[in-house]
Amino acid sequence: MLGVIIERVILRHMYAQDEVLIALATFGIFLILEDVILLVFGVNPYFAYQPMALLGRVPMGGISRDVYSFTLMALACVVAFSCWWGLTRTKWGKLISVVIYDREISQAMGINVSMVYLIVFVIGAGLGALGGAYVAPTLSVAPGFGIDVIVMSFAVVVIGGMGSIPGALIGALMVGILRAVAVHKMPELELFVVFAVMAGVLIIRPEGLFAPAKARTI
Repeated sequence: MLGVIIERVILRHMYAQDEVLIALATFGIFLILEDVILLVFGVNPYFAYQPMALLGRVPMGGISRDVYSFTLMALACVVAFSCWWGLTRTKWGKLISVVIYDREISQAMGINVSMVYLIVFVIGAGLGALGGAYVAPTLSVAPGFGIDVIVMSFAVVVIGGMGSIPGALIGALMVGILRAVAVHKMPELELFVVFAVMAGVLIIRPEGLFAPAKARTI
């Protein structure tokens, strides 16, 4: 419901603007909502440990691993495959691609562009809520923890390329592995390693490693 309100009240008036402005607008909305959360729920962290405790742990390679982390990886695979299949193998996915690449032609062909934007944003808001809720048991839910997720998501998009699901998948794997290695080997360089790779990708391929080709005017 919050996704519907945000899209209808704010974002629908900005689709003709540059993507950077829309990203800044959504980030501003995030900051406002974070302050609302502080007013409603306070500043104390919440520990949603119950799901991890119920599922228990299993030994793997001499290390005890929590089962919840494996369900998290399974969910990520399901979501990634569902997004890929929905965008490339369904009628709705074709409509979304058409609207993204050429909004004016889509309107001229009779596609309800406004409804497509609304549905896509609501699906994205739902996936964001799912991700936040599912990752909550792995850490304490505290004010500001969403910033880290946004920064990492931004790095994933920059590395993989906007508009590419395989790119997002590979970018996420690269960021996750790099952070894990840095935490074990050089904890003080955890974030630096990720941003160093992101900067290198921007220098070599400003569009990202797997960004789809864009039409250009000759």
